[in-house]
Amino acid sequence: MSSFDVLIVGAGHAGAQAALLLRQMKFEGSIGLLGDERELPYERPPLSKEYMAGEKPFERILIRPEHFWTERNVDMLLGKRVTKVDPAGHKVTIADDSEIGYGKLIWATGGTPRMLSCPGSDAERVFAVRRRDDVDAIMSILPEVEHVAVIGGGYIGLEAAAVLTKLGKKVTVLEALDRVLARVAGEPLSRFYEAEHRAHGVDLRTGAMVEALEKTGDRVSAVLLADGERIATDMVIVGIGIIPETGPLLAAGASGGNGVDVDAFCRTSLPDIYAVGDCAAHSNAFAGGAQIRLESVQNANDQAKVAVSDILGQSAEYHAVPWFWSNQYDLRLQTVGLSGGHDKVIVRGDPATRSFSVIYLKGGKVLALDCVNATKDYVQGRAHVLSGAALEQAQLADATIPLKEVGLA
Repeated sequence: MSSFDVLIVGAGHAGAQAALLLRQMKFEGSIGLLGDERELPYERPPLSKEYMAGEKPFERILIRPEHFWTERNVDMLLGKRVTKVDPAGHKVTIADDSEIGYGKLIWATGGTPRMLSCPGSDAERVFAVRRRDDVDAIMSILPEVEHVAVIGGGYIGLEAAAVLTKLGKKVTVLEALDRVLARVAGEPLSRFYEAEHRAHGVDLRTGAMVEALEKTGDRVSAVLLADGERIATDMVIVGIGIIPETGPLLAAGASGGNGVDVDAFCRTSLPDIYAVGDCAAHSNAFAGGAQIRLESVQNANDQAKVAVSDILGQSAEYHAVPWFWSNQYDLRLQTVGLSGGHDKVIVRGDPATRSFSVIYLKGGKVLALDCVNATKDYVQGRAHVLSGAALEQAQLADATIPLKEVGLA
């Protein structure tokens, strides 16, 4: 049985960052980086943006080239999937029944796309956008595709819709709720993006409940809605969230539910096992202490550093300001903070100019900002999210006053 001082399960952003930081922070023990894809670790966000658009080849989205990992003695265990964790024996079992031992285990598996379960959901040409293979499969048939139905009006769905529209496809976006981005943003931002997509020719529907997928032979040929409408399509992209990949850990006794629970040092309830990234449920100060998962590169990197620091005896509690971004058409959205639980929304600037910010308040304090083509607001607003101070709301709304100059209420 092979064994590593630190075994990292999951070779996405969080896992790769953990391996990278271990060496940067002078860890000299053995490191194994295990992933169920055969690819070297690569960036996920470009999959629904530059990679799908053909603007970046795969080599340019690799987190590091192959020689980087070789030179730093990080053993790549690719194309392998963990099926069992044995905390007492400090070992994992992979799908071929072989075992790998560990001193410390970092669980960084992310999640699996949530797919449709309606009749016809097993049709061919129904895709998620989570892995390189997903996007390669989409790109391989694009020349034969005229109509695309995107199910889900979150960031992945809207980014894919923007790219496919740019590539000349007729795109229909179907969102079950009454507005896009409803789970992550306020109504002003939702309505702005709905208008933008429609202006670019996207047939965007809200309150659209998918009843079934129709097949012609084995291929999807239409989406059937609950109101009886039939929307013909040559391909379906599903963007309705992920299911955290925590099965083996939870089966081994780790605390968790929607993800695996971790403490402020990214330690699970199992000895010598950490969890980081999309699959890690943690108490977040910027969510009022609620136990949440954050699906972002920033969170993956920040939690990897916390776990590695703890392993090396340099413990520092997790307390990072969440931030996210999305590129759609020529719009750059940058978000800082978490807007959940806000009791007031201020629109700063004019959305008609396509450069504005949405500021979320609770009890007069800034919780978060969504900044569209407004980088200065994003940079300066971060300090207000961190400070938790109540600010002059009239000044917050006045785009002629830099956010750094806004006074206390």
